[in-house]
Amino acid sequence: MEKKYSIYLEEKYESLKQIIDLLKKKFEYVSILATDCQGKSIKVSEKIVDIKDNFFQERGFVVRVFHNGLYSEYAFNNFDNVNEIVGKIISSVDVSDSLYKAIYAKAEENELYDEQEICKQFYKESKKDLPLETLINKCKKIIDTSMEENEYIISCTCNLEYLNVSKMFLSQKKCLKQSYSWANASYFCIVNRNETTRFNLGSESGSTLQEVLEKLSMKIDNINNDATLLLDASHIVPGEYDCITSPEISGLIAHEAFGHGVEMDMFVKNRALGKDYLLKKVGSPYVELHDGAIPYDNVSSYFFDDEGTLAQDTLEIKDGILLTGIADAIAAKKLNIAPTGNGKRENYCHKAYSRMTNTYFKSGTSTLEEMISSIENGYLIDGEISGMEDPKHWGIQCVALIGKEIKNGKLTGNIVSPIVINGNVLDLLNSVSMVSKDFKLYGSGMCGKGYKEWVKTSIGGPYMKVRAKLG
Repeated sequence: MEKKYSIYLEEKYESLKQIIDLLKKKFEYVSILATDCQGKSIKVSEKIVDIKDNFFQERGFVVRVFHNGLYSEYAFNNFDNVNEIVGKIISSVDVSDSLYKAIYAKAEENELYDEQEICKQFYKESKKDLPLETLINKCKKIIDTSMEENEYIISCTCNLEYLNVSKMFLSQKKCLKQSYSWANASYFCIVNRNETTRFNLGSESGSTLQEVLEKLSMKIDNINNDATLLLDASHIVPGEYDCITSPEISGLIAHEAFGHGVEMDMFVKNRALGKDYLLKKVGSPYVELHDGAIPYDNVSSYFFDDEGTLAQDTLEIKDGILLTGIADAIAAKKLNIAPTGNGKRENYCHKAYSRMTNTYFKSGTSTLEEMISSIENGYLIDGEISGMEDPKHWGIQCVALIGKEIKNGKLTGNIVSPIVINGNVLDLLNSVSMVSKDFKLYGSGMCGKGYKEWVKTSIGGPYMKVRAKLG
């Protein structure tokens, strides 16, 4: 599983340049994104080993052209004859443009976005991973040991996932190539005692399976112990509490509150309240929020996005003030700003949208111990389950698995589960009063644009003290 740039894309390079040369005779702008992403997903339980292709595995091309105020795209997964594929692209674009204008007669035309001339190759240093067989055996050992040492565990599963990514972006001004990989490891256990059944989970994400599995292995005992504690968990009494959110839950808040809410294609469509709060106070002075593909090495780290914009680290909130959002190239042009390197596609035959990368709160100066000691009656919240938000009205809901009770500045050992953080984004972020020195990113899941358009993102940050409505 050593990372190498795609031989297939290299073989297609000259033909793709010919396609651009032919198309630019008719269109004002032409670009091609070429992708070759290969990987596996492995599920290991006490009963089975299941290996299948990664959900994000793909090989194909998408051409974007600009003509008469409209952007059009044509996706294909192979070609043998340059002239033949150029003919298909032109015919398809002519038909789609005519249909678009007939249906949307009064549609607002686009302006052509600007591109800087650049030709560069980005290859992340190769790291040789362990053979899959070795990694699977390590997972089996984790499972066997867990079930032997914890009498309440009735089932557990280890999941491994990796993707080796090669992409090339070509236009009249750009020639960009990149190669990198990402990996996930996750663990899920089910415990049972008498008539009570509970579960717990944990994950790690990074560059290689060996790296993430080693980190996950160090957390297994805590995951299993918390699962056992959940057998005695009670339901929370709904109300407003002082809380400490773990880095995972802090990241979930970042993702739901000022992730989707500042994807600026939603600004163009007037579907996000964040548009009205630019350069205004949205949180306490302790709140600093970033989104970027380059600051950290995780599942949504890359060198350029799917529109050929170089990756960045975008400072969205500083001292509680909303400075900007994240934008793909077309949305950025409509808003008269520079694109932020957040134009992402589910795969080559899906549209590019403004999407999150690594979204996180910046660390602070407090320690977790100081934060716990400051709370008279509240909870330490951990274990991300899911989240939702309404970008148009800034309602937020974050679901967590574990709430550890704090009384008079100390953890009592009592557990509540599940916990739902409800309320308004502004209320929640303005309540942030302490931020820890810690920092952690999590990238085991996927993020959808509404109910579709799945991409990899990571979330994280430090522990944060907030005042939250819990149910």
